[in-house]
Amino acid sequence: MGNAATPALDHLCTLHIRVAAKSNVYIVYMGQKPHDNEELLVKAHHGVLASVLGSQEGSVDSLVYSYKYGFSGFAAKLTMAQAQMISELPSVVEVIPNRLHKMQTTRSWDYLQLSPRFPNSLLRKSRMGSGAIIGVLDTGIWPESEVFCDEGLGPVPSRWKGICESGELFSPAKACSRKLIGARYFVKGLEAAYGHPLNNSEFQDYWSPRDRSGHGTHVSSVASGFFVPNVSYHGLAVGTVRGGAPHSRIAMYKVCWQVNGGVCADIDILKAIDQAIYDGVDVLSLSLGPSFPSYSDVDMRNGIAIGAFHAVAKGIVVVGAAGNSGPAAYSVSNIEPWLLTVAASSVDRSFLVAITLGNNWTTMGQGMFSGKLTKFHNLVYPEVSDLDDERACESLSLNDTWAAGNVVLCFASDDYNDDTHNTSSSVKKVGGLGLIVAKNPTKAVEPFVNNFPCVQISLDIGMQILNYIRSTRNPQVKIGASTTRVGQPLSTTVAYFSSRGPNSVAPAILKPDIAAPGVAILAAVPPSDPKDRNSYAFISGTSMATPHVSAIVALLKTLHSHWSPAAIKSAIVTTAWSSDPYGAVIFAEGQPMMSARPFDFGGGIVNPNKAVDPGLVYDMGMADYIQYFCAKGYNNSAISGITKRSISCPKRRPSILDINVPSITIPSLTHPVSLTRTVTNVGAINSSYKAAIEAPPGITIAIKPRILKFNHKMKSISFTVTISSNHRVTTGYCFGSLTWLDGVHSVRIPVSVRTNI
Repeated sequence: MGNAATPALDHLCTLHIRVAAKSNVYIVYMGQKPHDNEELLVKAHHGVLASVLGSQEGSVDSLVYSYKYGFSGFAAKLTMAQAQMISELPSVVEVIPNRLHKMQTTRSWDYLQLSPRFPNSLLRKSRMGSGAIIGVLDTGIWPESEVFCDEGLGPVPSRWKGICESGELFSPAKACSRKLIGARYFVKGLEAAYGHPLNNSEFQDYWSPRDRSGHGTHVSSVASGFFVPNVSYHGLAVGTVRGGAPHSRIAMYKVCWQVNGGVCADIDILKAIDQAIYDGVDVLSLSLGPSFPSYSDVDMRNGIAIGAFHAVAKGIVVVGAAGNSGPAAYSVSNIEPWLLTVAASSVDRSFLVAITLGNNWTTMGQGMFSGKLTKFHNLVYPEVSDLDDERACESLSLNDTWAAGNVVLCFASDDYNDDTHNTSSSVKKVGGLGLIVAKNPTKAVEPFVNNFPCVQISLDIGMQILNYIRSTRNPQVKIGASTTRVGQPLSTTVAYFSSRGPNSVAPAILKPDIAAPGVAILAAVPPSDPKDRNSYAFISGTSMATPHVSAIVALLKTLHSHWSPAAIKSAIVTTAWSSDPYGAVIFAEGQPMMSARPFDFGGGIVNPNKAVDPGLVYDMGMADYIQYFCAKGYNNSAISGITKRSISCPKRRPSILDINVPSITIPSLTHPVSLTRTVTNVGAINSSYKAAIEAPPGITIAIKPRILKFNHKMKSISFTVTISSNHRVTTGYCFGSLTWLDGVHSVRIPVSVRTNI
């Protein structure tokens, strides 16, 4: 029986091998470039492929991209077996599967006090970012928008090597200017991931740098847009739209495409970063990231992290979005220490709506619509017997026929994040007059369906209205028009959606690093009618917070061109607001809403005018990043491949606690621990700083030395921090800070400690 079955078994095995031999796209990462001859690098890449595929012709067919400017490597179509063979070659650091990523303002800059009205502001000092080049990796750009005009700009910087690529509805001669100085698009990785050229049925986009979704245009507008006065959304939020660095230049690298809601392929992102390094950008703005947990901390299978590392090694600051998976712990993305990772916060602008009940009791909610219900109308609540009351908003799409002619109250569940538009549509579709949504927190207020009256209120106000409905025979309500209020009607918050720490890969490295406005940001988007020149929209997300910080980095680079990316990051983190610009407590939205902590907003909310003169910086260079690799357990050959240096990690693994980041995070304090930090003086030559400690509850912190004295010879000083605990039980994280003071500067870093007995 065994012999008789053999031919069939062989056939099945052969069939199995053919199915398993399907090609996928892989990144073959070969580390730092061994030389600067790009032609020889490409030949070497083909040689590696040919050695496995068996022919030069096969390597040409397989190759998707060569990475040759910032680092060495390539992307190719390989079977799993071929990828394994290549990974075993001594010249290869890592073979990485292609992954798909998701994309993650009339008031925000004034809120951050970055205004041309103030003569000593960073905006004035930096000449509004003149000469700085911001590289944006996103969905493309709508170049005709007025925010991208090049009025008053000088010639394109002579160091710029980039180009504008032509494509569908994108003519470089018309689209590019002294403002938009570069525009490229990368789609081969996405096509390779789908296994075929994309067709119009699945590809709702332009085959060019032109933006269809609006995400990239909005992000670019926030970072670098020029002044456009009298912009509003249906009369709300009237003001001048501008970017943070209005005289900076933009280079758009389109890597995200309108497929399945918007995706970006790893190998396209990596190619764009490689190209941007060659082109000569000063800062890279990445409003994108993985939508799932990171890989193990001892491999290099993160394409964004690899590209960002080599960009930082070339002096380019890389700013990345923290992600929109909050408020869950360990949800933050872009977690490497060389990245500047941005959380999203609100601004001091709200859109208030008066709600008046039939008993003449009036309360305030939030909403964004220009109309109003001038008369009293019936107010109803869906008493649904087969659903919990908390899920009544979700049930409206199933049971909405009774809403006609009425204003509807509903209660949203904790996971009711993005369905307000759908609920409003359901009520409007059957003739409903308005919707009142009760939820905690109220989260980001966005424009709703066709200017339909939709008001958000807190749960406690919702319960008061529900009690009125249940105790009144004919409950009535009147809803006023939205009004824009600037100031302090609502506290500043870290947004509900903003991803939170701790860092899932290296808990001792604090993430996010900083927070910036990312809630209801008004900026340019493509017009619904291509004949129109301008269109603006409110969008929320860490994607919108990221370009705020990218713009500030561009301003700082114009004033401090010699500062390293780590120095700029330190300046931003150590000068941040830990309370809002009005001195009030910053809260973090969640269940319940609590005062914000480092895992919510890193050092705090970015304070651009303070960042220009931080006094001291926690600087880092290649030696520090090598120490990080050693501390995380990378082997010598991998680190040598990444850096193209001969690296030998100490036999005793370095402590990750000693990595010179502008924070101290101890995820498991079992006994007293000492760590080291080094600060570099970038202020007055002869300076003296004294330590001020705010220890977490139950934690003792000792600093040695407690006074740092700098002069023309002593520019950098190391100090030791010893941390111990009075706790006799395992605890959660407790928070404090360490600040160096000289009478002028306040150089503050957050301290986070969790004891483990």
